[in-house]
Amino acid sequence: MNASSQARAPVLTIDGPSGAGKGAVSSRVARALGWNVLDSGAVYRSVALAALQQGLSARDEAGLVELCRDLPLAFEAGEQGIEVILDGRPLGDALRAEQVSVMSSQVAAIPAVREALLDLQRSFQAEPGLVADGRDMGTVVFPDAEVKIFLDASVTERARRRYQQLKQKGQLKEQGEDVTFDRLFRDLEERDRRDRERAVSPTIPADDAVVVDSTRMTLDEVVNRVEQLVRQGLCPPD
Repeated sequence: MNASSQARAPVLTIDGPSGAGKGAVSSRVARALGWNVLDSGAVYRSVALAALQQGLSARDEAGLVELCRDLPLAFEAGEQGIEVILDGRPLGDALRAEQVSVMSSQVAAIPAVREALLDLQRSFQAEPGLVADGRDMGTVVFPDAEVKIFLDASVTERARRRYQQLKQKGQLKEQGEDVTFDRLFRDLEERDRRDRERAVSPTIPADDAVVVDSTRMTLDEVVNRVEQLVRQGLCPPD
C-alpha cells in the first residue's frame, strides 16, 4: 500500500485496561463497518511465538528487528473476537503459552523492537478503515485517529467477566491451582497499576478520547455506542 492510501484510511482506536472487552467490541465494530482490524496486544505475542519457532534468542536484537519487518501477520474480525493469523495459520491458544508470555515480555523491553513494531502496526492502516485495539493506540500508535475510544469498566466487573469466561471454557484451574474471583480481582488491580504507572506508553485515555464505561452495559449496547461515535466522528453535525 502507498502512503497516500494510508493517509486517507480513517482509524478508530479502542484503548482500555485488561478485561474491558476491547477485543469483542473491536471485532464486532470492524465487522459492522467492513473495516480492517488490529489487535496490538497480539502483535508482541506473535513476534515472540515466531521468534521461538525460528530459534531466535531475546538477545538477538538485530534478528528480532528483521523478524518484525517481515512478519506475515494478519487479523480477522471473527464472530467470537479478533482472530490472529501468522503466515496463513490461525494462532488461537498458542499465543497464551507460558513460554510465549515470557518471550513477549523480553521482546517488548527492547527499544529497537518496539520501534519496528510501531511501523508494523501502522502498516495495517488501509482502506476502507482500521479498528485498532490496544492500550496506546490513540496516544502513541495512531495519535491522529479520527475517533478515539477509551473502553473502561470497574475492576469488579472485569474480574466477573473473566471468571465467567474461564468457567465456560472449563479453565478454572491453572498449574493445578483453582482460579478464584478474588485472585482475578487482585491480578487485575495490580496489572492496572503497572499499566497506568509505566514510563513507556502508559494505559491512559488520549486527551481527545471518549471514555465509555461498560460496567453496566451489554456488549450490544457498547457496540451501538461506539458505532454512533464513529458516525459522529467521521460525519460531524453542521
